Amino acid sequence: MNKNPPPSFPAPSDSARWRIARRLLVALAALATFLAVFYTVENWRGKRAWDNCRRQLEAKGEVLDWNAYIPAPVPDDQNFYKAPHMREWFVRDSFFIQPAGAPGPFVVAPGKETGLLLAEVRVAPANATVADESADATLRFDDPSAREEAAKLLRETLGPCAIGGRQCVLIGKPVDQVKPLRLVLLAHTVPTAGELAEFFPGNPVNCLALAYTDTRYVQIQPAGSNAFRLSLKAPVYGAADYLARTDPLMADFDLLRRACERPYARIDCDYQQPFAISLPNFVTIRNAAQILSQRAQSCLLLGQPEAAWHQLELVGDFCQILQAKPAGKPLTLVGAMIRVAVAGLYVDIVEDGLRLHAWREPELAALDRQLESIDLVAPVVQAFREERAATSRAFDSTKRGELVKLLNPSGRRSRLALSLMPRGWFYQNMAQGAETEQKLLDSLGGTNSLIRPGPTSDYFRLTQAKLGRWSPYTFLVAMATPNFLRAVQTVARNQTLVNQARLACGFERYRFVQGRYPEQPDALVPRFLARLPHDLINGQPMNYRLLDGGGYLLYSVGWDEKDDGGVPGKSREEGDWVWQMR
Repeated sequence: MNKNPPPSFPAPSDSARWRIARRLLVALAALATFLAVFYTVENWRGKRAWDNCRRQLEAKGEVLDWNAYIPAPVPDDQNFYKAPHMREWFVRDSFFIQPAGAPGPFVVAPGKETGLLLAEVRVAPANATVADESADATLRFDDPSAREEAAKLLRETLGPCAIGGRQCVLIGKPVDQVKPLRLVLLAHTVPTAGELAEFFPGNPVNCLALAYTDTRYVQIQPAGSNAFRLSLKAPVYGAADYLARTDPLMADFDLLRRACERPYARIDCDYQQPFAISLPNFVTIRNAAQILSQRAQSCLLLGQPEAAWHQLELVGDFCQILQAKPAGKPLTLVGAMIRVAVAGLYVDIVEDGLRLHAWREPELAALDRQLESIDLVAPVVQAFREERAATSRAFDSTKRGELVKLLNPSGRRSRLALSLMPRGWFYQNMAQGAETEQKLLDSLGGTNSLIRPGPTSDYFRLTQAKLGRWSPYTFLVAMATPNFLRAVQTVARNQTLVNQARLACGFERYRFVQGRYPEQPDALVPRFLARLPHDLINGQPMNYRLLDGGGYLLYSVGWDEKDDGGVPGKSREEGDWVWQMR
């Protein structure tokens, strides 16, 4: 065993220790000086970039000061949100949390949701000679005329129907009165369920929105080696039954109707921190609008246009509330896009009534007045401006810890940068975001309320490329910027539907007087429309032509800006935006 002691080293002298400490102090001083200079320079550069950006945009008339978007106080007795239950129902914040197990507003009482059997189909050999006397019809699978016969039989079986906003099917007759068809289909080989779905008509006349190939609503299931069942998926409601199920909610809707008569809609909260303000409660708003729209559809199916208008009018008034009337401050992007969605529901009901020829002259005139007041483009453009001012205010005034919680960055580099970054980087992000969003604003709206898909799509591609590369001057903007392109496309599509609905109401009023649809839309002016709405995409008159059989085709060139002759595309970026009446 080696018992020699380990080697020892002489302890450093005091002078050596002092030299080491002095070098460390010099290094720390140099690092501190470097950091001080770095932060000072970056703060100065960032503040200068933001000041220059702000001056340039304000010279163009843009408003970047968040204080300009804070609404003034309004009298309580004239404020929608001060009416009984309105804030509790339609505002989302921490002050009104639904107690566990408590029933919420505008919830339909639970019931037994069932589907509906439309037809039992038995496949027989194509050369079969013995007729099945119990069948309602015998059809040949390879005969094109058999499809028209199937369409006629299904229309007679189902009767007038509509697709509800909550993905249900509403029918005019009681569900238990629908007698399923018994069909025999002569074919050389047994078709698959997919082939059978193609055999049935894609768009029966009594329910244009219902395609038998749409698996959201329809299912075709095997029922043996050579038999199938064609059914509507649950829930399916008879119109009268749906009205009865939702009648208990009418007291709440009456409260909503009276509250909508108030001239102001201002949510009381602290507006100094934009991302902490209270927002409209999308869930409750959607539930209320969907129930009202389905009640309107039920009334139309029962031939009660005045009652349908009573429901639909409230949906239209509700749209105005979401615009923060009358000042439109602050019009958040969330609130503006909820209004766009509600307007889409509104137009669907207008179309249902026109398809069923249920609206009469008084309702059509009232619909035109309300449709004329629906402008979806300008509020969304204003919301983009307010979002920009809100983002700048948040970056400028929010504490770092709160920003980390708000933005919740996923990457370690972004979290570290957000915790340690100079204040000047906040200003750089503010400048980059404001300049980038201005390119979007320049492609929207204007005096003719046009939306230019080309510049808007270019803006989105350039923004994605710019913000996709990590930079200390843009990473905050990348986290805070929503999908503007999808929002703009949705606004353009729904505003086009609103404009088409106005024209369609005019065509129907013209038909009441002349007994036919007009040869050209110009015939509506000035008796039925003061002026014709234009195509939102190119500023030209909407394309229109009469169809064989007495209907018409009305369409916009759509997002691709190409006239495809009234042929819709498979996505919102392709094909024309079509309104068809047969």
